[in-house]
Amino acid sequence: MALEVARDKASFMLQAKSLGIPGSNTSKTSFFMAQIMLRVFAAAFTVAAICVMVTSSQSIILLGFSIRAQYSYSSAMRFLLVTDAVVCAFSALSLILVCRLSRSGSYLKSCFYLLMHDMVIMVLAVSGCAAATAVGYVSRYGEEKMGWMAICDRVGKFCNQMMITLVFSYLAFFSYFALAVMSSNKVMYQANE
Repeated sequence: MALEVARDKASFMLQAKSLGIPGSNTSKTSFFMAQIMLRVFAAAFTVAAICVMVTSSQSIILLGFSIRAQYSYSSAMRFLLVTDAVVCAFSALSLILVCRLSRSGSYLKSCFYLLMHDMVIMVLAVSGCAAATAVGYVSRYGEEKMGWMAICDRVGKFCNQMMITLVFSYLAFFSYFALAVMSSNKVMYQANE
């Protein structure tokens, strides 16, 4: 009975390795390819968010006065722009790091450093998204108790462009969330081997 269990376990381990479950060379290659792709996606999403944000503005005439809506008038939108730029820059730098780490010998240590990097960038990205989302919500719906009026009914084009910016920024955040989950999963499996 014990011999059959040992044989079944050995058979399972061989099947797992052939399927690319952690520990195999194929798993290492696919892990780093996924890392590279998600980092490229994060960089592309933040570049798109920055481009939409800096080109968005709208002018309206209200009660005879010309009013212009622009991202630079909101500290939350400026913060989102800076966080998107930082996420983009660190995504590009981490691509170089991932390529170098894929060739290094200390695999567990590499995965741990990637995890730490991804967690910091993920928190930075979500903080920028959260700040801009709060301001965007008040801009779209207002806050009656505070006396803040919604402005998106007057500058709809600008609000829609900011919504597109937020979508791209959140996509970059979710890319880093996936990277953090992948890295933590890899660190956990490597530490147990």
